[in-house]
Order: sequence, then C-alpha cells, then structure tokens
Amino acid sequence: MRKELIFLDDWKRILFGEAPAIFLLEVLGRTIFMYLMLQIVARLMGKRMSGQLTIMEMAVMITLGAIVSAPMEVPDRGLLQGLFILILALLFHRGVNFWGVKNRNFELLVQGRATTLVKDGIIQVDTLESERVSRQQLFAALRNEKIYNLGKVERVYLEACGIFSIYTFPEVMPGLTIFPASDKHIQKVSEEHKADGKACTNCGNVEKIQDTNAACSNCGEAKWVQASTEY
Repeated sequence: MRKELIFLDDWKRILFGEAPAIFLLEVLGRTIFMYLMLQIVARLMGKRMSGQLTIMEMAVMITLGAIVSAPMEVPDRGLLQGLFILILALLFHRGVNFWGVKNRNFELLVQGRATTLVKDGIIQVDTLESERVSRQQLFAALRNEKIYNLGKVERVYLEACGIFSIYTFPEVMPGLTIFPASDKHIQKVSEEHKADGKACTNCGNVEKIQDTNAACSNCGEAKWVQASTEY
C-alpha cells in the first residue's frame, strides 16, 4: 500500500481495511480450517511439544498470536477483522470446553489421555515409540526424582498435558540402572549393588538367564546387563 494513501482520519480503512464486509464470512471459514489444522499438527508433534499445556490450549495460544499480528502490522487489514477472529476463537474454545465437560469421549478426543510408559519396572516400548518419547527423556525425569533404578518404579504416566507422573514401590526390586552411560565412576560404584538376574537394556525386564544371547521374553531384544538394586 502506497504511503500517500494512508491517512490517520481514514476510519473506514482503519476499521474495515480494504476488503468488503462479506470477507468476514470467508474469515470464519479460514479461522475454523486453520484452527483444526493446527490441532492436528500439534497432536502429531507429540505431547511433549506442549509442555504443561494441553494440545488445545497450546493451539489457542498460537492461534491468538497469529490473529493479532496481521491487524496490527498490515495496513489493508482492518482492526474489526482481527477482533472478529478473536471472538470466534474465544467462542470456539469455550464451546469445546463446554462439550468436553458434557461428553467424556469428546473430552478425550480433543484433550488426549494419559498413557503408561513404565509398568512394574518395565518400559512399555510400544507406548514409548508411539508417544515419541526417548529413553533419555524418560530417564532424565526419573533421575530428577532421585530414582536411579527401574526396579523402584511402579508406574510412569505421560499425562495429556505432557508432564510425567511417577509412582514408586515402597521397596526396591532388582532392575535396570538408569545412570548416564557417560558417568563411568557412578557406573563402577553401582556394581556394588548387583542383584540376581540380568536386566534387558531395551525394556528393563529382569530375568534369571545364563545365556546373554537369549531374547527377552518381554520385548524380544537380546541386550543384557547385570541387574542391580537401588544405589
């Protein structure tokens, strides 16, 4: 837009921009379409992308940022268009929350559900892969709670908002140590706490085996280390 066409008292351009009023109907369709696409992309990126926000809340935040940018920066976009989209996003979000309260299945569809990453000291490998969470992310969360052995872990849930919920056994069972491989000193010290059996490095399952080439009965891998108690 040429600068000679910009006037501070041109309220029609400031409020409505250069688009006709019928364009607001197109804005409605564009808003719904982009919101749904953003929801799908955010869900495909995984729960950890959203941190402590739900997928829907993160999508709303990004959408709000996109909504206010054009009316603030582009001369031929009216402020009323931005306000209209903001109201649409608000109504859409409130409507989704309302139906989520009324219908449990709808709530699970839009908010997601908690998944189990560790069960009785054993990593649920398929769930870990489907949620796109690495073992290092999981182990870091456990070490942050001063847990250094999977034998102490009863459950680890990945909540719909992307945080880990961790529950432990009262007593420690033999399991896989989760010290960083680069920390050679602590690895040597942990050998003092050896337990009977071998621990699968893929899933943490502990078995009393003699042949280290045998496949794990839980995940099928054949990678074993000495099981240990908590350090």
